[in-house]
Amino acid sequence: MKKRYKMIDLDCANCAAKMEDAIRKIDGVNEVSVSFLSQKLTIDADESRLDDIMSQVVKVCKRVEPDCTIVL
Repeated sequence: MKKRYKMIDLDCANCAAKMEDAIRKIDGVNEVSVSFLSQKLTIDADESRLDDIMSQVVKVCKRVEPDCTIVL
């Protein structure tokens, strides 16, 4: 299932790339794109585990960029 989320306070393209790499390693994630310019996260993941995957995604993003928020 492909979903798009708005990100708030993503400060740099390097942080977006780090988030993308870390999210890609989460089990159940097929494809991910974090866009610094549009402040969007696009994820294609296992629909049956999407809630669990997104909670892991939020933790990863907070670790890389503590001020960044994902609007779920």
